[in-house]
Amino acid sequence: MRREIHLYPDPVLRQRSEPILKLDDEIRALADEMVETLILRVGYGLAAPQVSVTKRLIIVDVEDELYIVANPEIVKMSAEKVLGIEGCLSIPGIETEIERAKQVRVEGLTLQNEKISVDAEGLLARVFQHEVDHLNGILFIDHVGRAKRQLLLKEYEKLKDKPKTKARAKALL
Repeated sequence: MRREIHLYPDPVLRQRSEPILKLDDEIRALADEMVETLILRVGYGLAAPQVSVTKRLIIVDVEDELYIVANPEIVKMSAEKVLGIEGCLSIPGIETEIERAKQVRVEGLTLQNEKISVDAEGLLARVFQHEVDHLNGILFIDHVGRAKRQLLLKEYEKLKDKPKTKARAKALL
């Protein structure tokens, strides 16, 4: 079952997510629904708050690698930063350049309650950082200055009023 993606400025997007204490059938069903939602919306990642669940669960789908991570934490970030274009399924139609760590190590749990550690760089590192931000109530627009953020949100408001068109190829995040 596909879930509705909540759009900015929905308050759920600003809430800090709670740790998952038990990886049960309810969490596995949520993960399945999030994967389906991500596939249908053609994105690279999705965090549980985007579908109105304030639990620490993310889905990352980059270069035919699918990661479902409960309680993800970025435990290591490279000092080297890179600029890249980001967008978000919760703020559709808006994109801007964001500086992120070039490499990260993400640790968490699989749905089988096994520890997972992923060393990521490039787009994969960017998507992990973006999705973990969601779990902390942080949006990609928070990584730009106030004036730029206001311009982006003004553009977003204009886009919300336009009729919907077919989805573009792969949404950025």
